[in-house]
Amino acid sequence: MIRVPPSPSGRGASALSDILMSTQSRNRSFKDAFLSPGLGLKAAVLVLLTALVAAPLLKVFGATLAPGAWSAWSDVLTSNLSRNIFWLPLANTMILGAGVATGCVLVGGFLAWLVVMTDVPFRRTIGLLATLPFMIPSFATALAWGSLFRNARVGGQIGFLEGLGFSVPDWLAWGMVPTLVVLMAHYYSLAFTVIAAALATVNSDLVEAAQMTGAGRRRIFLGIVLPVALPALVAGASLTFAGAVSNFAAPALLGLPVRMQTLATRLYGMIEIGQAERGYVLAILLILVSAFFLWAGNRVISGRRSYATITGKGGRSKRFALGTTRLPLFVAAASICVLTTVVPVVILIASSLAPSSSALFSDWSLHYWIGASDPAIARGQAGIWNNPLILSATGVIVGLGVTVAFSASLVGLLVAFVLARFRSGFLSAAINQISFLPLLVPGIAFGAAYVALLGAPIGPLPALYGTFLLLVIAATAYLVPFAVQTGRAVIQQVSGDLDESARMTGAGFLRRLFAITVPLAIRGLSAGALIVFVKIVRDLSLVVLLFTPTMPLLSVLAYRYASDGFTQFANALTVVVLVISVAATLFANRLQAKSQPWLQS
Repeated sequence: MIRVPPSPSGRGASALSDILMSTQSRNRSFKDAFLSPGLGLKAAVLVLLTALVAAPLLKVFGATLAPGAWSAWSDVLTSNLSRNIFWLPLANTMILGAGVATGCVLVGGFLAWLVVMTDVPFRRTIGLLATLPFMIPSFATALAWGSLFRNARVGGQIGFLEGLGFSVPDWLAWGMVPTLVVLMAHYYSLAFTVIAAALATVNSDLVEAAQMTGAGRRRIFLGIVLPVALPALVAGASLTFAGAVSNFAAPALLGLPVRMQTLATRLYGMIEIGQAERGYVLAILLILVSAFFLWAGNRVISGRRSYATITGKGGRSKRFALGTTRLPLFVAAASICVLTTVVPVVILIASSLAPSSSALFSDWSLHYWIGASDPAIARGQAGIWNNPLILSATGVIVGLGVTVAFSASLVGLLVAFVLARFRSGFLSAAINQISFLPLLVPGIAFGAAYVALLGAPIGPLPALYGTFLLLVIAATAYLVPFAVQTGRAVIQQVSGDLDESARMTGAGFLRRLFAITVPLAIRGLSAGALIVFVKIVRDLSLVVLLFTPTMPLLSVLAYRYASDGFTQFANALTVVVLVISVAATLFANRLQAKSQPWLQS
């Protein structure tokens, strides 16, 4: 028995009461954590995400620590071979990342400023064209560059300019410079979209008040516009940096012929020649590099003072008058947009019809599209619609796109439902973190992780390498974040009272999900599924390590044709991929019906 000494002030009773209340509080916390609503669903979703996302990443790390594999770390980082295996590719990767991030912020910021804050003519058209380059796969732009600037240094066909008699220098045809330009042309639309959205929030009353006090354009830009846009500039830089360092297609097509290696291409090469452990080490290092700069960008944004620019009081739109520079700036913006959207597509189509890249606009023929096998042309390769391998690859990529769109949307729907309806608790926090983890992982590193996980038998389960199922599982896991983002946005618009009312009448989870939530959110979910379809159809980095002759894919086949010198076939296949991806993207945007305030009057 515990004796509480009597006290006039009742301090003993008070202490005992505090102990009891503390115990009850801990019990309530325990019940909230383990008996909260949706616990079973959250646990099931967490297990699913762990198997899809965390398990392959843990496997690729564990593979480098297995007996006999630990030496791969020293081989990559400290051996006599490490300079060529890691340090030079790392330097090239950093140069590409920094150069692309800088160029994308400058170009995207310039276009965003023109479209949002000035009276430049045809700003709607410029704004639309500036969002299109990201729809064009980076390997398509790289192939178009080669069709124009390729010289005779590595043999094979020469490009259009060399065919006209111009001497194209090596630095312009191959290596760092063309890779930088191609990646900037591909990624600047990301920076444009982020920066334009930030500039659209600048209250015109602030600008007008500054002008009334006599502030010049420079002062307004540095004192008002730049502070508001700075988080978007940092976000655009970190996104484009991460995209550039993880890109495989452009460095492979424009850098590998002259032995310019990046971490992505070196990783691919290591696994291709059977040095899997070294490849896995490079995959881990590539993940760390990409994740660090994304984290640093978010850190800068989150640690910065915020500015309130939306006051609730409507202000009329007031744009800077460009005066005499209006036409020259329009020409500059239009030139950037046309060169990065229209010109690559025209070159690819012309190259798929021309007998060679050196004569793009003469003697056109449909042989590379519908021609029969002819030993005198392309070593007897039949046109793409008469080529069984290409037809098989077309069927595989469409089937893969449809299957992954469905599977990723289903997983994304479950995750989004949990995050929208059961937000509290550490399980929900873990689900949120794991579901967006693939955004930090470069595609080729994620593909390597799935080669490590499912490339060999696991107990009674057979190896899945070279199967359609492996492609579906890997692509579903990699694209889950996009499905979650879309699903979460639309599910949050569906009132939780509807789900609660159905639950009180005895309806089970699946019945509530497919009878209430899905029908009400189907438009947004369909748009998300189309986005997933587009990303897997045009993706090369993720699937390049999962490609096998028995499971061909259009994007990888286009890369293989280009590497083997069959430029016309590669460009024709790329046009097919381009048409599919652009059509599906435009349809997805139409379903989403997302407004772009910088394009409104």
